[in-house]
Parts: sequence; structure tokens; C-alpha cells
Amino acid sequence: MDDPPQDEIDFHHPYTPYSVQLEFMRTAYSVLSKGDGQIGILESPTGTGKSLSLICSALTWLRNYKKSGYEVSLNEVGKEMQGEPEWMVEVALKRRREELGRRWEEREEKLRRLREREKELEGKGRERERKRVRVYYGEKGDEFDEEERYLVGEWEGKEEDEGGDGGMSRETRMMLARVGLGNWMGKEEEEEGGEEEDEVKIYYTSRTHSQLTQFIAELRRPEFPASIPSSLLSGGEEATKETVKEIPLSSRQKLCINPSVAKLGSLSAINDRCTELQQSKSKNKCGFMPNAESLKQTHQFRDMALATVPDIEDMYRIGKETQVCPYYASRTAIPGAEVITLPYPLLLQKSARDALGIKLEGNVVIIDEAHNIMDAVANVHAAEIRLSELRRARQILGVYVKRFGKKLKGENRVMVAQVGKVIESLSEWLTAQMEVKGDHGIADSNSLLKARGADQINLFRLIQYIQESKLAYKVEGYVTHTEEQQESTDSSKKSSPSSPVLHTLVSFLLALTNLSTEGRVFYEKLQPTTTPSQSPDIKLSYLLLSPTHAFSSIASSARAVILAGGTMSPFNDYKAHLFPSLPEGKITTLSCGHVIPPSNLCVWTLASTKPTNASTATNDADTFEFSFSKRSNPAMIRSLGLAILNICSIVPDGVVIFFPSYGYLDEVVSTWQQSQNSDKSSIWDRVSLRKTVFRETKGGSSDEILSEYSSSILTPSSTIKGAVLLSVIGGKMSEGINFSDRLGRCVIIVGLPYPNINSPEWKARIEYIEKSSTTGGGKEAAREFYENACMRAVNQSIGRAIRHKGDYAAIVLVDRRFATERIKGKLPGWIRGGMVEGSEGKGLGGLMGRLGGFFRGK
Repeated sequence: MDDPPQDEIDFHHPYTPYSVQLEFMRTAYSVLSKGDGQIGILESPTGTGKSLSLICSALTWLRNYKKSGYEVSLNEVGKEMQGEPEWMVEVALKRRREELGRRWEEREEKLRRLREREKELEGKGRERERKRVRVYYGEKGDEFDEEERYLVGEWEGKEEDEGGDGGMSRETRMMLARVGLGNWMGKEEEEEGGEEEDEVKIYYTSRTHSQLTQFIAELRRPEFPASIPSSLLSGGEEATKETVKEIPLSSRQKLCINPSVAKLGSLSAINDRCTELQQSKSKNKCGFMPNAESLKQTHQFRDMALATVPDIEDMYRIGKETQVCPYYASRTAIPGAEVITLPYPLLLQKSARDALGIKLEGNVVIIDEAHNIMDAVANVHAAEIRLSELRRARQILGVYVKRFGKKLKGENRVMVAQVGKVIESLSEWLTAQMEVKGDHGIADSNSLLKARGADQINLFRLIQYIQESKLAYKVEGYVTHTEEQQESTDSSKKSSPSSPVLHTLVSFLLALTNLSTEGRVFYEKLQPTTTPSQSPDIKLSYLLLSPTHAFSSIASSARAVILAGGTMSPFNDYKAHLFPSLPEGKITTLSCGHVIPPSNLCVWTLASTKPTNASTATNDADTFEFSFSKRSNPAMIRSLGLAILNICSIVPDGVVIFFPSYGYLDEVVSTWQQSQNSDKSSIWDRVSLRKTVFRETKGGSSDEILSEYSSSILTPSSTIKGAVLLSVIGGKMSEGINFSDRLGRCVIIVGLPYPNINSPEWKARIEYIEKSSTTGGGKEAAREFYENACMRAVNQSIGRAIRHKGDYAAIVLVDRRFATERIKGKLPGWIRGGMVEGSEGKGLGGLMGRLGGFFRGK
């Protein structure tokens, strides 16, 4: 496709875009246009309209690409009729143009009518939901049959139902194929009558449900031209616009409208119960499942979703209105969608993509908030289990066997016994490890199942049994049922909610069967966290050391991948660990400036209290270096407190301070609260007289602290002006929180939050990177990765301030190491651009003068 020159492209931005937004959109458009596995790593500071820029560039490209596809379709007609009389070619071309135009017009008219109907309903209040008779399992108390509900059915380990169908019967899979859910068709069925190939799509993913909802709200703002050339429309009139067709995908937990299933709460229990209700042997099928009888409602669901740019809540509502399952019916809308939104886990796991019918080949993938993409890849493949969970699993399995043991026959009896052996073996290994010196280490995966003959068990087959028989759901469901009955008859027995321990076991066993050179199993002893009387615990965890292989299926399939975020710097890790074999020519990077004027940002490196050469200063009390070996110096901690006291006397409103860890924050607060002399107030008391002090605590409520912090700034008392918030890098306040305007006039970063390099996990990571380096510089590559992990966390915390064009703030980096070129080079470009030259040698006095001038001018 021939693209217009970059400076001539109209991106249909709803506002007049800033220069940095134009640069971002042009770069993204270029990456998508090149295709062929292109990668874009794009950084645009928070507050610069990144989401809208992504939408406008991606949708403009997609519409232009689809428009050119119509021209290609017409050219193919001409080629097919080469050698035929000219009049026949003209007739064929005219017929094809009319067909393409009519199809587009009919579809758009249908969606327009649905949008009008939606507006009418919103205007006069939604009609009361239609009620249909449903059969819910177990709602008639007298007819409840424990054995029918909880006893596992016969299982022979046949493979005919394998292949990602989630336990659905052949009849259900064929029905789904008929209503457009072709990803459940078997190979033979696909060959007999699969769907036509879908058009190019944009798969957009972000970290949280709320971020996806915000993106969809932004998606509703711009208007884009039609994806069809005007020459194909009746009368040759230019179509003014075409609504974006977007579908959000999510889990059953968010979308299930069957009350008897949704009330189960946990994702694993809902998944198991849902698939159980679809099996051919199930007597009580879910009445919301799309089927031949509800074909009309399923198509109505599809059309309503494509007409309205819905979010997850809308999908749930449409499902309730049409009385058809939104989790499954949403798949019918995928072929007609242009944009598909979904959370990280559904995109990053190949098994999840296969289950949803997501095909990345030839499509575009946009990963937003991608600064944590490597951690996200590791997290979706991680698994852990605790000794306390194994003991609970052994207990509930015993309760289940006591009730149903005599009714278990053949293969069921053998497989349930094997589950017990695996639980016993893992429990014995962890119990023995409790007596070993040391709190953590790497576990030999081969030794975990040596007890009780568990190493002779075929784990692949055992996992298949647990998944297909729904053993975990049935055991946990039965035990919960009996505990609830006991509680109802004896009010003194209050049962705590049961965690899905057998589902946790399956996840860990899956990790054990997928061990690779990129993964390790660790153990860690856990200290009691609630009460001193709580028993010590120990856990096993599987960790993916490198995301390269896990991410390669995405990078190698998609037409183009864009990683976007507000704080993507430093870029090197993404190239080295997500796309190590990709040539430089296929990777485009961009670090945008901020939309604020330079006068709205002051970045200062506070290396010492007194003016000095930061690289040669030797007085530990005067020089700020919060390395692990030096950070506990009481004199330096007091100097830090006095510096913050001075900053608070000049900075108006809100000051947010980030520390390397919760433990160090506790240490600093303890030192500040100590009085040096009996006639003097402590540093803590002196700071509290200037601003109200709030403190983030591990496991505490961030919403409550934020609310009180905001109130102290926006409605201050007559004596204390503003507030100070003590936070932790990597904590709840360091990501996704908006400290705009008065809430964040100054952000202070104390030290560099390097991970604990002596932990088993980081030792294993460093060793893996050193050994897997293909360039020979293994130690340098490992050091780079270690530093980058630290700086990504720092950059994310810095990004909490300055959230829009009119905002302004000071950023103070308290540690002499921030003055080194190696560390400075890993800061975002807009932060480096706002740095005061030579600030590291000017001390606290220089900072006070600069801050005074900065805030006087505002």
C-alpha cells in the first residue's frame, strides 16, 4: 500500500495535536505501514495524550489499509478476466463495485439503526429485562443431589475431547461453529466449512480492567472516515464517517450472567463449573449458552456490540438484555471487529489466545503500559504453592474420599490416589526444607516428587484428569458445601472462605511439566504475617527467568507490534530480552518530549548538603549515597530529613517522597522520630509543623491515605499548608496514581531501588543472562539488566507528577549516583532535558535558591 507523505496524513485527532503528538502518531503509523514483523517501542510521558495518539494513528492506518484493500479486490477481478472483451470486464467490475458498496451500506445502516435504538433506550430508561425460564443447578434445595453434583464421572483418559475445547461436547462445539465461533471446530469440521479469513485487526491490551475502560472511552472521541472508497458507494457520494467496531474480551468472572455460576466467585471455580455445564453428559446445561434456539439472540448480541463501542460493563448488560452468554457470544463479533481490547493475561498466554480464538497472524498488536511487559510475561507463566495449602489440599481430599471413596471406580480411584501421592511428596519435601538452614534457595525439581513413589506418576496424564474430570471444582465445592451446612446448624462454627488449593496445585504442576532453561523452581520460608501464634510457612515458586521464548509467539506472528508507555526508558532491555534475534532495521524507538514548556519543570540532583564535587566527596553525613552498605548511617538519614524540611518550607501544597523499600522507610521514620537533644523537637515533629505527613504502609489501604492526603492539600488548615506523602518505589503509590497539579508540586526520589542481588531469584536471573549472552559480554549484559530493572521503577515513580500541559513540578533526585552518566542515560528524555546543569555540585543551598525562583514564577 502506498502511503501519503508523513506530513500530509490527517490523523483525525479530535483536538489540534501538539508537535510531540504528531511525532508519536507519525512514528506509530510508519511502524504499522511497514508491517512484516516491525516493532515500535514508543515512549510518551503521561499527560501527553498517548492513548488518543495511539488510537488516531492506528485507526487512520487501518482505515487507509482497508480502503486500499477494495482497490486490490477490483484489480483481482480485472486480472481474472484478462483476455476477455473489454465490455465484459467493465460489466464484471461494475457488478463487483455495486456488491462491495451495497454490502458496506447495508451493514452500516443496520448498525446505525441499532445505535439509534440504544439512544432511545438510554433516553427513557432501559426496558425491564426480559425474563426467560432457566434451570439452575441446585437452586431447589429439596431436590439437591450431592452425589450427582460432586461425584466425578467416569473417566477413561480418551483423547477425543482434547485440543482446547474446554471440555465441551461435540454437539456444543458444532453449534458454536454454526453461530460463528469457529475456533472450537475440529480439524475435519474446519476443512468442511470454516469461515472466510478475517480482515486485519488491532489487538489492544493493557494491564488493568480500568485502563482498558479508559481506553474505550477515548476510542469513542474521534471520528474516522469510511473504510470504503467513495467511488463504490451509491451515487458516488463520500461517506462522512464510519463508527469504530470494537469488542472487549474478558474472563468468565467478568462476563458470566448465570447467577448460579457467577456466585462461585473464584475464576477457577467459575471456569470449571461453566465447562462442566456444557459437557454432553451434563443433565443441567446452562440456559444462556448460545445454541440453535438462541441463534437470533446471539446475532442480536453481536450486532449491538459492534454498533456501540462497548466496554466490559456494556457487554455484560447486552448479554443480560439478549439473554445470551456474553463470554461466548462475544466471539461472534470478532470477525467484524476492527479493534479488540483484552487484558494482559489473555494476550500473553498462548493457551488463552487459543481458547479465545485469537489469531495474531497478519494482525496488529498494541501493548500499552508496556514498561512492565517483561514482568507481566513472567507473571502469567509463574506459579507457587505453600505448605499450608498442601496441608489443606490433603485435608479436603480426605473429606471427599471419606464421602465418595466407595463410589469411585476404576480409573477415578487410581487417579485420586495419585493426586494424594503428589500432595504428600511435595509436603514432605517442604517439611524437610523447614529444618534446613537458610530462608530461601533454588529447588531441584527432580527431587520434589521422590517421596511416596510420586516420581513414577505421569504428571501430564494426571493434570489432564484433574482438568477434564473437574476434580478440583468438585472436591472444593463439596467441602465448601459441607462447611456451610455445619455453619448453618452451629452458629459458633464460622468457616473462613476456602481458597482454591487444588486449582493452585494444578497450576504448579503445569509449571513443573513445562520446565525449561528459562525457568527455575525456588523455595522460600515465610514468617507469620498476622499473629505471632500463626505457624511458619514455606512456599515453592516457579519463575520464568527470561521472557524471550514466551513472547516470541507474539513477535513472530503479528504484522506489527507496538510497545507504548509513559516511562519506557531504558529501551535496551526490550531489544535484548523480547526481540534478541530481530535486526536493528525492524525496531523503531521513540522517546517523546513533554507537552509542558521547559519553564514548568525543574530537575535537580541533590548529591550532598554542601557544595562539592559529587565524585570526590568523602564526608558520609554530607554526601547522599543510599547504597545498601551506607544507607543506615544515622547522620546521613538526619541530613536527608533536614533537607526535606527545607524543601517543605519552599514547595507549596503536595510533596511526594519515594523510598527504595518499605523496610528502609521504616528505618528512616524511626530515626526522624528520635530527638537529638531533650530541648529540641525531632525532625518528624518539625516536618509535621510545616506539612501534614502521611505514610504508605505495606498492605495498608492506599485509597484511604490518598483521600486524606488530597483533603489536606485542597482544604488545608489555617496553620499547616499542604502535605507530605512518604511512599515506596514499586509500591501502590508509584504506579497508576495521578499526583497532578497541587497534589504533586515536588517529587523526591531517595536512592536507587536495586533489587536484592543475593536473593535466589536474582542470582538465577543474573546467571542465566551471563550464560545466554550471544555477544560474549555476559557480565555486562547482566549488569545492564540489573540496572535497568532499578531505573524502570525510578522512572515510573517520577512519572506520577506533571499530568497535563499546564502542570508544573520539581523533581529532586537524592543520591550522588544520579549524577553519573550511566544512570542519567537511563532517565526519560524529558527528564534529562529538564535537568539543571551541574546541580549535583551545588548542594542544598543551590537547590533552595533554585526552588524559590521556580515557584515564585508560578
